[in-house]
Amino acid sequence: MYMISIDAEKCEGCNECIDGCPVNILEMTDGKAVVIDGSESDCMGCETCVVVCPTAAPVIEEM
Repeated sequence: MYMISIDAEKCEGCNECIDGCPVNILEMTDGKAVVIDGSESDCMGCETCVVVCPTAAPVIEEM
């Protein structure tokens, strides 16, 4: 099981992580990527968001 979070201070709102997420658990809110409420644990740990993000804002943890 994996958990994802987005570091809002690092996020520049480029949308790359949102476009790359295969399970669509990210959305744009107030110009920043955020995890859709209640879907943090729906992350499958593929790290696509981490790879495409130019500022390393997404953080994935294995639980």
